[in-house]
Amino acid sequence: MAEITTVLGTTDARRIHLRRGRLTCCAGRDAGTSWLVDRDVVRLGSQPGNDVVLSDDAVSRRHAEIVRLRDGVVLRDLGSTNGTFVGPIRVREVYLAADTRFQVGESELRFSPEDEVIDVPPWKESRFEDMVGRSEAMRTLFGLLERVARTDLTVLVTGETGTGKELVSRALHHRSRRASGPFVVFDCGAVSNSLVESELFGHERGAFTGAVAGRRGVFELADRGTLFLDEIGDLPLVLQPKLLRALEQREVRRVGGSRILPVDVRVVAATHRDLKAEVAAGRFREDLYYRLAVVELGLPALRDRLEDLGLLADHILNRASPNPGVTRVAPEVLALFEAYRWPGNVRELRNVLERALPFTSGPILTLAGLPEALRAASGATGPDTAPAGVRLADRPFKDAKEQMIEAFERQYLVDLLARHRGNVSRAARAAAMDRKSIARLMKKHHIER
Repeated sequence: MAEITTVLGTTDARRIHLRRGRLTCCAGRDAGTSWLVDRDVVRLGSQPGNDVVLSDDAVSRRHAEIVRLRDGVVLRDLGSTNGTFVGPIRVREVYLAADTRFQVGESELRFSPEDEVIDVPPWKESRFEDMVGRSEAMRTLFGLLERVARTDLTVLVTGETGTGKELVSRALHHRSRRASGPFVVFDCGAVSNSLVESELFGHERGAFTGAVAGRRGVFELADRGTLFLDEIGDLPLVLQPKLLRALEQREVRRVGGSRILPVDVRVVAATHRDLKAEVAAGRFREDLYYRLAVVELGLPALRDRLEDLGLLADHILNRASPNPGVTRVAPEVLALFEAYRWPGNVRELRNVLERALPFTSGPILTLAGLPEALRAASGATGPDTAPAGVRLADRPFKDAKEQMIEAFERQYLVDLLARHRGNVSRAARAAAMDRKSIARLMKKHHIER
């Protein structure tokens, strides 16, 4: 089976290890036919819609499945009429070793591993779908995305808030064989715990108070497409076994229903949490983590790819609407941006630029054209004036930048909190920042609500 575990930032970030297998029919009606086993779960049976369809009349409609687990590849009988055998022994579940032969109905099949290690070079261009970046970290990511998108493997995208996890999921969808199918987004942290199960798997009429009609869940809505599960780390622990079952069995049952509904969905999950730490703390199931992290891609924070700032700013400005004709930022604005830590990452950068557009005249965004919070960072209306009235050029470059950033951070927070009447949660959402980041900056600058 295929297993890719790739985490950007490691020495093997450009290398993908594919643990795949091949099924070959050695005896029976389909003798000589072979199938590449490169999905998390591969179903065998006589019914169309299985991954491996056998013409053997003694094979059940859904006879068996091959499942990739963390510690190996398992052959599992699905309650077939005539059974699944390894040698003379009828089995319900067994690990497959290299070249293991087994029998379903009157057909004998052989499983053979086809491991492959692929070196993925960095993407040559500075753009991939709706993402831009010329830094090595981003071009490495683009190269991996291009290769992984062609598979049906489950992907876990990790990174801080605002780094572009949904953009990654959309890129995977658009570059996949599922591009013509639906792309469905579900935020695990945006729905109350009592409704998460219904949103994921749907419900039947009368399943609970207020369920006046049946409703499809996001798994059904994403059938033959891609389901993006955002903030998967916020999924309640009690629902994690049900999600694991849906991922492994590729079928769901609506709340209050009895029918089993097959779904053909490629899942991409994302989180800003450290799921390994969540597993160690008992807040996230280890088996679900390994089911999601068949491919694990870590997105770099904006402060770790500052060389992309100019390109990102141009990209955001050119896509902003409405835009009075601003196409790029002035060098002094870029210098201020490069000195900032960007706790909200690319999302925060987009907010800053879009807020500046109404105050800008001409094609270049300057310090003078920035909104009040940003103009206050320089303490004057011109780009060459320091906060205390001293020309910036009279100070060492590093000191001038630090003073501008300190003033910018404080004034931005004062303005932001005033706009939201001291509500830190609302201010954090408006700024596309974590609440903890807002609280940390408030403490740093001695700002009280």
